[in-house]
Amino acid sequence: MPLSRHRRRRGRAASRGSRANDNLSLARPRRKKINKIYLIATITIAVLVIGSFGLTAIPFRGGGGQGSSQDYVEGIGVQQDFLGDTHVISGEMVEYASFPPTSGNHWPPGDQASCGFYEDGVRDERAVHNLEHGNIVVSYNFTSPELVDQLRQVMDGIGVSNIWGITRSYDKIPEGTLALAAWGVLDTMEGIDPNRIQIFFDIYAGNLGPETVPCLT
Repeated sequence: MPLSRHRRRRGRAASRGSRANDNLSLARPRRKKINKIYLIATITIAVLVIGSFGLTAIPFRGGGGQGSSQDYVEGIGVQQDFLGDTHVISGEMVEYASFPPTSGNHWPPGDQASCGFYEDGVRDERAVHNLEHGNIVVSYNFTSPELVDQLRQVMDGIGVSNIWGITRSYDKIPEGTLALAAWGVLDTMEGIDPNRIQIFFDIYAGNLGPETVPCLT
């Protein structure tokens, strides 16, 4: 006996419902699979982020500081011969081949200078340890108090100097001269050239040297 239209519609609706249920059952495993992928990706990102925080606590050697180069840049100072990096007993005198020195034997850890402006000077044996740490050592021989005050203002205007720089009076260079030293690099000038000093810090502060350790205050 032929089925009525009403029963045929119900049959079609039922079959459509059945197909829809089948489609849903097929879709569910795929949704779970995608969720697993998201979960794995989330965990991976979290591990990487946590790992990056851990790396920031590890002291880096040989670069990676605040400047823009880990090597000598042609035209920014003059590259100097390497004269050693051995630690000697605190208080022991060291003979240097250049003044100011840019490398050489020096006093041990703990005897480096803090960042700052030293009108009474800093011993070479101490300052060279700062150079080894990627610090910049600014040496001046000015008899004019006005020039000393001008240099102090220039150094105050260089933001990274309170992290990577020491400035000291130094009578082993000609009067009226200023010298910028990084590990293995030296730049000397007559008087004060603020732009030249800024560029030297921009390029080398926190980069040159076997270790990169801020001098701080």
